[in-house]
Amino acid sequence: MTKPSVLFVCIHNAGRSQMAAAYTHVLSHGSIEVRSAGSAPAESINPAVRDAMLEDGIDLSGERPKILTADAVQASDVVITMGCGDTCPYYPGKRYEDWELDDPAGQDIEAIRPIRDDIKARVQALIRDLTD
Repeated sequence: MTKPSVLFVCIHNAGRSQMAAAYTHVLSHGSIEVRSAGSAPAESINPAVRDAMLEDGIDLSGERPKILTADAVQASDVVITMGCGDTCPYYPGKRYEDWELDDPAGQDIEAIRPIRDDIKARVQALIRDLTD
């Protein structure tokens, strides 16, 4: 049996998609292959996002924003977009979901915590869906 694979996509790959990928990796205990990317990647992870994730025991300091590629989409079973609009390539037969989430860019940690918690809850539901 092959592992399901998920690609999380947002514009800068510096906040929402990085949080979702990290939660999926940690909470699935490696049972799901995880990728994240951005249509216009930032230089680095949002520092307030990094701090918010550290509060929940996840260190993003080793992560770097990555560019979205058609290969990453093709290699994934599920593609979850987060505010990137039409920049994500579409391939028939892929499962697509759009998670409407506030953008943490420019926000302080107090504003990011509810976004982080929403992402964690969505990831927990996704893991149940993909592994049951």
